[in-house]
Amino acid sequence: MTEPVTETELSNESFFAGLPSTALSFLAASASRRTVRPSEVLFKHSATADRFYLLCTGTISVEVAAIEGPPLQLQQLGPGAILGWSWLIPPYTWHFQARAEADGAVLEFDGSTILAHSEADTGFGYELLKRFSGLMSRRLEYAREQMMAEWQPPGFA
Repeated sequence: MTEPVTETELSNESFFAGLPSTALSFLAASASRRTVRPSEVLFKHSATADRFYLLCTGTISVEVAAIEGPPLQLQQLGPGAILGWSWLIPPYTWHFQARAEADGAVLEFDGSTILAHSEADTGFGYELLKRFSGLMSRRLEYAREQMMAEWQPPGFA
């Protein structure tokens, strides 16, 4: 049996810092520990999204799957990074792929349970939405920059 996730553990992570104890307690109860192995895919483009992750150790590559050939790496994430927001936004499917680059550990959060709680407790939901929307904005801008650098389409900046 794995060690339970604690409020203190979450409060020490910048993404969760400042959340009320009740929110941290709920999130901790909705999380489980998971080991990842090199090349393990955490999620694939267009699959159902019902979770998100906090990276504890190791590295995860966020990728765009290619029609042919290897995927394009958009970003490499390390410890402390939050991964996945598609569980929060209809149609609840992944838009990218995430693959472990090395042995590591993550906290896996039950997005379906957290989404239901967010709808019932709108204060909690709004606070999470603010945090995830900031994350989405930064990640999408980074993805745009990586794709432009890789593909260099004429006339785009």
